[in-house]
Amino acid sequence: MFATHSYVTDADWHDLYDRTAAPGNTAEVVLGDNVWVGDSAIICKGVRIGENTIVGAGAVVASDLPPNSVAAGNPARVIRQLDPERMLITRESLFNRDVSYDQWIESFERWVLAPNTLRGWLRSVLAPTREL
Repeated sequence: MFATHSYVTDADWHDLYDRTAAPGNTAEVVLGDNVWVGDSAIICKGVRIGENTIVGAGAVVASDLPPNSVAAGNPARVIRQLDPERMLITRESLFNRDVSYDQWIESFERWVLAPNTLRGWLRSVLAPTREL
């Protein structure tokens, strides 16, 4: 899972001395299953990130990260280990339900919007308040 503005690169994109030469040195980036890369995180060339690992927002990953960990910072360091025995629910489970995803979303929206009534809307138009 990649958040907004996350970036993965497998190259330097230029040489140290001849900056017109592209792509420079390259090295494979390997992301394990169920890796979550946070907003604006950068994954550098040659890095291996283990399964179920979370990379925090704004982190710069320049070296390998082990499985089942949470990493943050610049350079990224492991700040917490996840319990590998604890059940992990992924977004894939949204598509493995007894009802279709569309039906599930529709029932969820009905539940969220249930407090919205015509009476409530009229009150907000005729006598608005600053309450949320």
